[in-house]
Amino acid sequence: MLEKKLSLTSYLTVGSMLFGLFFGAGNLIFPVFMGQLAGENVTPAIWGFLVTGVGLPFLGVIAIGVSKSSGLFEMASRVHPLYGYMLTVLLYLTIGPFFALPRLSTVSYEVGLSSSISDSNQLLALGIFSFLFYLIALFFSLNPSKIMVYIGKVLNPLFLVFLSILVIAAFLNPMGSVENVAVSSEYSGQAFMRGFFEGYNTMDALAALAFGIIVVRAIKDLGITKPTEIAKDTIKSGFISILLMAVIYAVLAFIGAMSVNALGIADNGGVALAQISYYYFGGFGSFLLAMTVTLACLKTAIGLITACAEIFREMFPQSFSYKTYVVLFGGISFLVANIGLNNIIALSIPVLMFLYPLAITLIVLAIVSPLFKNRQIVYLLTTIFTLPISIVDFLKASPEVLQQIPLVQIVIEWFNEWIPLFEVGMGWIVPASVGLLLGWSISLFTQPHVVEIR
Repeated sequence: MLEKKLSLTSYLTVGSMLFGLFFGAGNLIFPVFMGQLAGENVTPAIWGFLVTGVGLPFLGVIAIGVSKSSGLFEMASRVHPLYGYMLTVLLYLTIGPFFALPRLSTVSYEVGLSSSISDSNQLLALGIFSFLFYLIALFFSLNPSKIMVYIGKVLNPLFLVFLSILVIAAFLNPMGSVENVAVSSEYSGQAFMRGFFEGYNTMDALAALAFGIIVVRAIKDLGITKPTEIAKDTIKSGFISILLMAVIYAVLAFIGAMSVNALGIADNGGVALAQISYYYFGGFGSFLLAMTVTLACLKTAIGLITACAEIFREMFPQSFSYKTYVVLFGGISFLVANIGLNNIIALSIPVLMFLYPLAITLIVLAIVSPLFKNRQIVYLLTTIFTLPISIVDFLKASPEVLQQIPLVQIVIEWFNEWIPLFEVGMGWIVPASVGLLLGWSISLFTQPHVVEIR
């Protein structure tokens, strides 16, 4: 019997779903604010942002497809089963209830409602809003088989309609040109690299590994069963989503840069979006933006809660039910959301600096794995050589109180002096490459060792 082929409509639906899963809070606020800070250097900043905000997530989708794995847990377990548990738990908690999920409701509130609430009632209003936000997200997450319909066919098209209204208005009647717009100090000399690291904040490269399980299941539900075909369809659907993301990122960054001369630089991207929307549409603009941001964040929240609950249920089958995990992660997200957006972003940065090198190397290993036949020694040595850099990157980005510890200062200074590219946040590249080549060389002269993956 011939294997079923996906239609163009199916590709678009899965691609729309994947875009909807990716495009949440940070995807809206970070490019706009980056555009304001980059000023006339916005173009190189955008290119840097696209590498980590679009290129890495697409590589993550490719890695899921090429490796023919069900998701992050299976891929990370190729290093070692214990490492598979450690990285998967840490990554899902980061893009789930500890950082990304709470950020979704907080951004929705700060952009859509905060300006109309008195200072004395901000905490209460945030609490009520975030409670209702996660209650709605839980309702949809309790039926994961319908996620492609909820996100791909309903929430995502609505979000794109609302966002398009703002984008069209901004380009038909621009506030100004990006030429001669003042450049902030951090973007004056290294706009590309600054944009590169700003793309980390979207967490999409991490999310690509986490959402793989949802995409694979959605394609299987459409009748595709062969691993090779699932891999091809995953990559094709991923291309649709990242192409749309790239266009929107560039547009939002340019809108941010064009707004500086008229509005000045805002406190953050959420405030900038609110000001831009009000400039064009007045009171209706506030409603328009509130709907746009809330839909963007809600659809991503549904995807994250679903992905987190499914992976924890898969890894720990004797623990809680899927529905219990959904409620648990929603409840934790609600509590963390109430510490405020700036605190969530500040606390997440050191964790992201730790996770990204490990995630990127795992993605690269999965993509090139057919060349070394998935030999464990290659995965293991690459990760061993990368891990110390991740730890010191974490320390370097940690709060000042931790950085002031004498031993921490000595370690950071040593790495700055002796590890190539460490000062610019890319110190993991050379050690990871050495580990990869060493592991690959050893694999050519030793018998393969099979890692048992439960």
